[in-house]
Parts: sequence; structure tokens; C-alpha cells
Amino acid sequence: MKYITFVVPCYNSQEYMRRCIDSLLPGGEDVEIIIVDDGSTDETGNIADYYEAIYHNIVKVVHKENGGHGSGVNMGLQLAAGMYFKVVDSDDWLEPEAYEKFLQKIKEFCDKEKADDENIVENSHNLPDLLITNYVYNHLDEGTRHVMHYRNVFPSYQVSSWNEIGRFRPSQYLIMHALVYRTAVLQRSGVVLPEHTFYVDNIFAYQPLPWVESIYYMDVDLYEYYLGRGDQSVNEHVLMSRIDQQLKVTKIVFECVDLEEVKERYPRLAQYMCRNISVMMAISSIHLLLINTKEAYRKRKNMWETVRKQDRMIYYKLKYTTLSGLTYLPGKLGSILTIQGYRAARRIYQFQ
Repeated sequence: MKYITFVVPCYNSQEYMRRCIDSLLPGGEDVEIIIVDDGSTDETGNIADYYEAIYHNIVKVVHKENGGHGSGVNMGLQLAAGMYFKVVDSDDWLEPEAYEKFLQKIKEFCDKEKADDENIVENSHNLPDLLITNYVYNHLDEGTRHVMHYRNVFPSYQVSSWNEIGRFRPSQYLIMHALVYRTAVLQRSGVVLPEHTFYVDNIFAYQPLPWVESIYYMDVDLYEYYLGRGDQSVNEHVLMSRIDQQLKVTKIVFECVDLEEVKERYPRLAQYMCRNISVMMAISSIHLLLINTKEAYRKRKNMWETVRKQDRMIYYKLKYTTLSGLTYLPGKLGSILTIQGYRAARRIYQFQ
């Protein structure tokens, strides 16, 4: 049995992918590592093939035409044989001690099951649908780290549900790096990420959540999220240049789940998901303000108008009771205050 499938989407990752893959290999034959070479033009494919040749019982390699990060995740999910599924970006890595504890806990959950492998995957009621761990903003080149945890949101080392969660702080939200879905649950959610599109991890961290019935939070700093590359999608200037893709993903997130249905079963989850939309709209609003052109201001207005036309209740909630409303303040002074608040948050939380 493979307890977990790690998918590593790679595009021209020759400079840093070894660090990522090497951090996953200590899982041995309990894990599956799927390296997706997404049409790379450097040595990425050859490096991936080397790992597959040496660790053929652990590593699988897929070479495909370029389709973007989402395409790589989709391919990995189609091929995944592990009970659980985690995406690890090729420039990131797992912390060794936390990884050992994390994998041991997954094995404990799975080994409690008495059914055969197929029944475990499809019918288990004892395996948590979602495992959550801490992640670390790692400015490796500067020697600084900032841990993002969820101690105030989820009970630690206990199986819980969405109806037992606490409140997220303004700096806290669930991102791909913190999440490990049970593979069968993720597949049943029907999530398929768009190709040739950045920021699709927001969809991955949002659409499947209503399918999750049980959650287990491990208070360990598992995922090291590297910040520092100039071409990273979270880099401010890069995000500004890709604002249309950010807007596209924000629209998909807004439309992919009926929050009224979620609210009937999981009120606290619905509240969080509304907040998540708010965060994405805030990011879009801020970077459109930073672009500071008439076209950018028009796109900002259109984004809000689209929400208003589709769901007035959500629109008023986003505008008057959530973070995003503070990024849609009227007039020039409102724009200045929004940007100043954003700059202050960058200094405090050390994101790009």
C-alpha cells in the first residue's frame, strides 16, 4: 500500500528540484512520488528520469506537453495510488522530523482499517478526509522563517469537523501547502484545475472543502515554502503582470461552490469560504490599484459588479463585513489607505 502520493509538478526546475525530491525520499516505499515534467526545456526531465531509475519503487515520472501547474496536478491526481494526496512545488521541501511524524500518523490511521485496500479507499469512515499541517514562509537566502499555524482554528491531534472549528485570524487561511486530502475524497469532489493558468492552487484549496467530513490537524511545521525567486507567482510585480489570471481564478472560486448549500450543513465552513473569496478579491483589488491605470480601475469595478449581479447577498457581505471591502474604499484617499495597509501587512508577515 502507498500511504501517500506526492505530486511534484516541474517546469524548468533543474536548479532546485533535487532539494524537493530528496526531502520526500525518506518516506521509502510507503510513499509514491510522481514527478510531472511539464514540457521543460532544461535538464528537468533528465533529472526526473534519474530519480525514477534509482528509486523505481518510489518515483514515477510523467513527461508531457506544457500545460501549467494545474495540468501537472490534474495528471498526478489521475495516476495517484496513495491513500492521501499532497502537492509539493518543485522549489519547496518537507522538514525531515515533521515529515517522519506526519507519515507515521497516516500509517496509524490506515493500519486501523481492517478492510482490503480497495474498500479502504472507497468506503472508509475512520480515515480523516483532510489532514492539515503548518507551513513555513522560508526566506532561505535571507535566513529567516515565519511559521503559519492553525492552533486557534482546529483542535490539535484530534479528529474534528467543520462545525467544531474556531475563528481564522486575518493572516490565516488554508492554502495548498497546508493541506493533505484523502485521495478518494479529492477525486469525488470533481476538482479539475484549468491549464495554462497561474494561482490555481486557490481552487485546489477551496472547491473540495465541502466534501470533507473529518479533519485532523497536526501542529508540526511540515511544509517549507521557499520565497525569494524573482519569477515566483507570488512576487508582487509578477502578480501585477498576471492580474488577468488572478481575476480568472477568483471568478472560478466564486462560482464553483454554492455557499448557501454549504451553510445548511457547515455554517462555519461557509463563513470561512466566504472569507476566502474576500481574501482573493482583496488581493486582486490591491494589485489592480498598484497597476494604477484606467484599465486596471475598470477591471476592479467589473470584478465587484460581477459579484453584485450574481449574488447580492454575498456582494453586500463582502463589501461591508469582510477584508475585501477595505480594498474597495471610494475615492483616491480610499486607494491610498488600501495600499498603505497592504505594505504594512507585507512587512509584518514577510510575504513577497
